[in-house]
Amino acid sequence: MSMVKVIGAGLAGCEAAWQLAQRGICVELYEMKPQKMSPAHHSADFAELVCSNSFRGDRLENAVGLLKEELRRCGSLIMQCAEKTRVEAGGCLAVDRERFAGLVTEKIRNHPNITVIDGEVTQVPEGPVIIATGPLTSDKMSDAIGKYFGEDYLHFFDAAAPLVTAESIDMELAWWQSRYDRGTPDYVNCAMNKEQYEAFVKELVAAEEAEVHGFEDKNVFEGCMPVEVMARRGFDTLRYGPLKPVGLTDPNTGKEPYAVVQLRQDNAQGSIYNLVGFQTHLKFGEQKRVFSMIPALKNAEFVRYGVMHRNTFLQSPKLLDCYYADRRNALVAFAGQMTGVEGYVESTASGFLAAVAMAAKVQGREIPIFPKTTAIGALSYYISDTTVENFQPMNVNFSIVAPLEQRIRKKAEKNLAIANRSLAVIEELIAKGL
Repeated sequence: MSMVKVIGAGLAGCEAAWQLAQRGICVELYEMKPQKMSPAHHSADFAELVCSNSFRGDRLENAVGLLKEELRRCGSLIMQCAEKTRVEAGGCLAVDRERFAGLVTEKIRNHPNITVIDGEVTQVPEGPVIIATGPLTSDKMSDAIGKYFGEDYLHFFDAAAPLVTAESIDMELAWWQSRYDRGTPDYVNCAMNKEQYEAFVKELVAAEEAEVHGFEDKNVFEGCMPVEVMARRGFDTLRYGPLKPVGLTDPNTGKEPYAVVQLRQDNAQGSIYNLVGFQTHLKFGEQKRVFSMIPALKNAEFVRYGVMHRNTFLQSPKLLDCYYADRRNALVAFAGQMTGVEGYVESTASGFLAAVAMAAKVQGREIPIFPKTTAIGALSYYISDTTVENFQPMNVNFSIVAPLEQRIRKKAEKNLAIANRSLAVIEELIAKGL
């Protein structure tokens, strides 16, 4: 029986290990936790969600919704576990992060073809191997990968949002509603009038930040922009971002608020909520002071403050092919955010495709082709596109998917047509024995 090493038991690594094992391949899965923890990790479980607990939108008209559906149909472990541990979040797939990580860990540890090996890996092993050590790769492993390629990593800064207890939210000043009333009313909405918003932004901009070595605003990934960095970009930036009031109605006034902070359920019990879009690297005391200026959170109990950490990623277009493998050695592959895919679902997709391709290589089978008409394929072609000059981490989006041959004017209809075309391709691949 063939054997493949997988380094790292995050989302990408667990997905890769599972897909290999399901195809009859012996897997040695290496994970440095709990012997060594990164600054952003707290649990010994695999697939720990460091930032948000949301896998984002579920609608097929949304690119990440399409990517999730592709993965579901292809038998993704991460998607299965997410569905089983989901918490209500309107039109999004959000999970109880502790139950989710626990379930993934249980599935991986109990698979007969997977052997988990505890401890830090500090060298790039000989293939076949998939390296999925993540954006928080340890210093020693990061140095080893740099030496392996003979190039330095790029890097950007990522941030996590604070968590508050549900009972400490003033529900006389907040209300339940999902934007545009889509799905069930699963978000707690905390309104601000113009004067409250102005005071909040003023204090947010002036608040003291925690020291993060090498931090500059230009190095922050746009998808996880700290709330204070957004505030510095302009007075109304937050009102067009995480505090946008569009699609919401304050029952106390019957009108659209000036600004709204949304809270999303973070655990199955509904006892903890996260501040949506409030990634931050303010000092903890400053977070308490400034975020308590939100009227409904004036007495909020913070069970976790936001944190900032450096994420690293490869210059993938120069280094990797469309199967996330080293262009020089097809049996050494990489997966996850270190390849420049950004987001939980995208990381899962990279682990899935790297494993499907690696399984075919070691078993002497033809490698399945995921074309650019699929979201899985479009991501892989983005990270391996040698024409990209300024490579930056990318969330899945319809602009990287192959366009339709016919023109459809309405955006939602066009996106749905792209999604249906993609899923037809996925079904063909499955029928061929993917």
